[in-house]
Amino acid sequence: MDAPSPGEPGALDPAEEPTRSGIASRTRAWRGFGPVEPIVFLASFSLVLQGPLTTQYLWHRLGAEVGYNGTSRGGGCNHTSDPKQQEVETLTSHWSLYSNLSGFFVGLFSATLLGPWSDSVGRRPLLVLASTGLLLQVIVNIIVVSLDLHVGYLVLGRVLCAFLGDYNSLLASGFASVADVSTTSTRTLRMAVMEACLGISGMLAGILGGHWIKAQGYQNPFWLALATLITATLYAAFVYRESVLDPQRAPLFTLRHYRSVFQLFAAPAPGKSRKHLALYLLALFLVLTVHYGTWDIIVLYELSWPLCWGSNLIGYGSAAQHLSYLVSLAQVWLFQLCLRDSWMAEVSLAFNVVGLLVFSVAKTTALMFIGYGILSFSLVITPVIRAKLSKLVDKSEQGALFSCIACVSGIAMMSATGVFNSLYPATLNFMKGFPFLLGAFILLIPAILIGLLEKSDPRPEYQKSFH
Repeated sequence: MDAPSPGEPGALDPAEEPTRSGIASRTRAWRGFGPVEPIVFLASFSLVLQGPLTTQYLWHRLGAEVGYNGTSRGGGCNHTSDPKQQEVETLTSHWSLYSNLSGFFVGLFSATLLGPWSDSVGRRPLLVLASTGLLLQVIVNIIVVSLDLHVGYLVLGRVLCAFLGDYNSLLASGFASVADVSTTSTRTLRMAVMEACLGISGMLAGILGGHWIKAQGYQNPFWLALATLITATLYAAFVYRESVLDPQRAPLFTLRHYRSVFQLFAAPAPGKSRKHLALYLLALFLVLTVHYGTWDIIVLYELSWPLCWGSNLIGYGSAAQHLSYLVSLAQVWLFQLCLRDSWMAEVSLAFNVVGLLVFSVAKTTALMFIGYGILSFSLVITPVIRAKLSKLVDKSEQGALFSCIACVSGIAMMSATGVFNSLYPATLNFMKGFPFLLGAFILLIPAILIGLLEKSDPRPEYQKSFH
């Protein structure tokens, strides 16, 4: 039966429509009882499981195509002067570049649209969309591995994932949800808790994936990634507790969402907070560029001569990388007793620089794991910057802010892919570790920026949280 039109008996007065909408919104907001962390944990587990897995699959698949015989899953490789090994390294690096660039350009459009949209409709719709995108990507990966399709189809999966928000949008919605329910004094620690979830999932996926690939090949780990993403999508849809107090219906495809991101920098604000917003984003961009760039090439660095790691050692290395997320939680909890957030970030950057310098000269397994140990103290910087950025905007702008951070993350990933994946094959002949050395020098810039911003911080709430 059709609903009565305005003016007919039983019709709702247009003036009462906002009330009805508000009641419906509160009903939708009440639905669900779980925190956001399990979604981030499951999505991160799947992504970390697939990261080295996809790189190693490309390495072995492309190696077989060019006739390179040093591509067994158990490890072992030829000397670096082998021209076929260098060809495989270059091809693998270039396909990683194509995948990341395609995901970036599509994700740049979707992240800036979906983030501000979640400020109105709530975080749940974005979490479901982004989880679904990751789910589609792993399905494409399974089809490629099972049917031995051309590796170019992996790029198609990346594009499908980016169109629905990608992992960056899922993280953005997760961090915005944390900002919705935390206070300014507890936000840095809550951000560190969220990143600890990334670390625990990464360690588990790294160790499990390495041994599993060595024992059974590539197909079964992809099935586990599929199962975790199905669970994450269902949790986001039916269990997650909505953090936006009064979600409202809002159109998705509208320029208003893009204007919301622009207003973060254009709208008047107390003191120099908008300038601080831009400079903290610049610092985050540089940190993430080095982070993504070095992580992009680390598996290639470990696979090739003189390290010649197998899948099990690569798995341990991936687990050691993600240990830093967990260690950062303990660092934040301890350092907040005696240090301001900015000085915690400076200590973190110092460890990051030293760890990358060790990687740049590492020629043995022992030295690589020493570098990983140093880098385990290096990731306090990201929750600190996220917390500071979150405190610079209103509560109603958190989705727009974290979508902006997702875009910065995407630009950083593109820049890192373009620079480090191109620089690595170009410097193989004179210094394989040169990209790590470059990354260490780049990190000096955010260290200087954060120190200067701390000295001219206009927001008094930063100071209150330490007294």
